[in-house]
Amino acid sequence: MELHSKVIGEGSPLIILHGFLGMSDNWKTLGNQYAQKEFEVHLVDQRNHGKSFWSPDFNYDVLAADIAKYIDTHELDAVNILGHSLGGKTAMQFACEYPHLVKKLLVADIAPKYYPPHHHEILSALTALPIEDIKSRTEADTLLATYLSDPGIRQFLLKNLYWVEQGKLGFRCNLEVLKDKMEEIGENIGNTDSFNGPTLFLRGDRSEYISPDDHAVIKRHFPAAEIGTIDNAGHWLHAENPRQFFEKSLAFFTNGSPI
Repeated sequence: MELHSKVIGEGSPLIILHGFLGMSDNWKTLGNQYAQKEFEVHLVDQRNHGKSFWSPDFNYDVLAADIAKYIDTHELDAVNILGHSLGGKTAMQFACEYPHLVKKLLVADIAPKYYPPHHHEILSALTALPIEDIKSRTEADTLLATYLSDPGIRQFLLKNLYWVEQGKLGFRCNLEVLKDKMEEIGENIGNTDSFNGPTLFLRGDRSEYISPDDHAVIKRHFPAAEIGTIDNAGHWLHAENPRQFFEKSLAFFTNGSPI
């Protein structure tokens, strides 16, 4: 089974990994921008997300192994890798287990630590949708609004809906497995894992996912890591301030520094 991806541009390979309940399409705009700067951008759907395969196995070791297999299948040399949230944990684990395949690692708004499960409300809301009876995305949004008031979050989640056939909607993401693996999603990378190559952590200045207390553990796992901040942004920093995110990430991938 192979991961689904969209490949844009030519140049140095850059793999981008979306977050929990996301998909490769979330990064299409930024992906096109990197492609214009001589990167071959691989927008990848992780297992149980987007158009990739479903599997009951879901932890960071298997997600990292998926990326190693993807690189082998596509005959890539060492890659730059960027991961957000869940994708950031996958990217961290991958860099630690397969350091010879990584040029540079960029982690967006997640730290190498355990996070208690905190997606119950979202998963419960999606599970409660009578997906077999819903006839339009507008109807789905109206129903979802009874559980989730934030329209931005609803629109993000509703990207998971697709037409299985005429008049029948389904979910791209594997809700049952993701609900079952909530503890795995919050898990840390291995306690003794480390990657000594060039690494950048970018955090949103309004996000609580990376705090000053996390800097020591970041440096323990990633001794060469720099830690930067995206202004006026929360956890979805690449969507809330895409210009600054692009500028700092591009500077890191091309020059080695986000400044």
